[in-house]
Amino acid sequence: MVDSSAQQGRLPVVAIVGGGASGTLTAVHLLRHAADSRTALRVVLVDRYGRHGMGQAYATEDPDHLLNACADKMSAIADDPGHLLRWARASGLDAAGSDFLPRAVYGRYLRDVLSAAENDASPDAVVTRVTGEVSSVSRSLPGRPVVHLSGGGRIDADAVVLALGNTRPARLPQVTEDVAGRYVGDPWAPGAIAHIGDGSSVLVVGTGLTMIDVAITVTRGRPGTTVYALSRHGLLPRAHRCPAGPPAPVPIPDDATRLTDLLRAVRTAVTAGDGEWHSVMDGLRPHVPALWGRLSLDDRRRFLGLVARYWEVHRHRIPPSTASRVSLLRAEGRLEVVRGRLTGTTAAEDGVVAHVDEEGTPRDLRVGWVVNGTGPASDVSRDPFLSGFFAAGLGRPDALGLGLDADDGGAVLDVWGRPSERIFTLGPTLRGTRYETTAIPEIRAQAAGLAARLVAAVRSGSRSYPPVHGTGRPRRQGIPSQA
Repeated sequence: MVDSSAQQGRLPVVAIVGGGASGTLTAVHLLRHAADSRTALRVVLVDRYGRHGMGQAYATEDPDHLLNACADKMSAIADDPGHLLRWARASGLDAAGSDFLPRAVYGRYLRDVLSAAENDASPDAVVTRVTGEVSSVSRSLPGRPVVHLSGGGRIDADAVVLALGNTRPARLPQVTEDVAGRYVGDPWAPGAIAHIGDGSSVLVVGTGLTMIDVAITVTRGRPGTTVYALSRHGLLPRAHRCPAGPPAPVPIPDDATRLTDLLRAVRTAVTAGDGEWHSVMDGLRPHVPALWGRLSLDDRRRFLGLVARYWEVHRHRIPPSTASRVSLLRAEGRLEVVRGRLTGTTAAEDGVVAHVDEEGTPRDLRVGWVVNGTGPASDVSRDPFLSGFFAAGLGRPDALGLGLDADDGGAVLDVWGRPSERIFTLGPTLRGTRYETTAIPEIRAQAAGLAARLVAAVRSGSRSYPPVHGTGRPRRQGIPSQA
């Protein structure tokens, strides 16, 4: 239960829904901007599982789950690229810029960065961590947003940030109720992967990054475990090239507004580089939101249906050590990639019989577990929280249904298409409008830009709040304190 009068006090409140990377980086940059602008505020950071600072991606406890980018690209502070490396070395890690750190280590880093931002903030800027599930957002009579928690708590806010991260995977309709006890619908729920590491074989529906993590965890130390990875294309994430070369320029004409034009330009750049595609992808990445905005809605849908899977396996690459591990598992017959689709399931003694259409040929796979590794759901209107948010008219899905509709600065558009002055979003929820928006470099830039809008929002409604006096404590430069 959150007592709004107690938690708000005399400070304006920014409620951040989601305590993962998006929410944490928003809180960090908001505290920094509040100190610079001498703004009093309270940041209320709400996380469903109490994993403040880590979220879904970085809460893993498996040391073999590595970052998919090297350390020198993963600083939480965009204008301080060495920040993560200094923290790692101060924490006793012998890390180099080209290293791929464990994701659990990065989760500790984000928590320390948040703690350091709190220590460096002015006395009138504070953070309250709340563990709970947000059931809805409404608008009070003065027009300020109210965040409602399951169980009856509420947070009366001056501004709200929906830092929701990726949506849960859509349920696999082919999985019948009689095997529900052997089905893992959300492999990133706390303890979900560890629960299935009992030595029995596993079917993962999907061959992306989630499958890689599941395969590494369940096969380690269990030589009898086999993982079947099933997808329509049977494509696996490609490996990073180390050392990485510089990003390659990708000349794209200003009048290239069709998907065919963009694909032609990318192919030309790869050919010009003698087939070296890694640098082309890296050179293209910063321009993806603008290029995505050029495409018609039909071309965006065509991309999602025909091109997206090929883009994802080349864009979201895995560390060379992880790629070697996957290759070894395949060579040993402990990881089998199956091209096809799941058609149904049947309960069996101590397991499941998964019925698969393997490129037109029926095949039955006897496994202990079925894991949904299909990635974020492609229709956000099915999410219980967001469906209520849309029904209240406070927001609307983007034209593709991949996330929230928002303006360029992250202000959520209401049902009439008007940008909110008090409700914002960032990160994966902007996939439909920006597409390239799920990695730390994009999220930290969005969080930094959003900080100024949030301060403006709380200042616009803070006439009844006392001004901040004094300069506060100076912000410390360098290494965040250890949690």
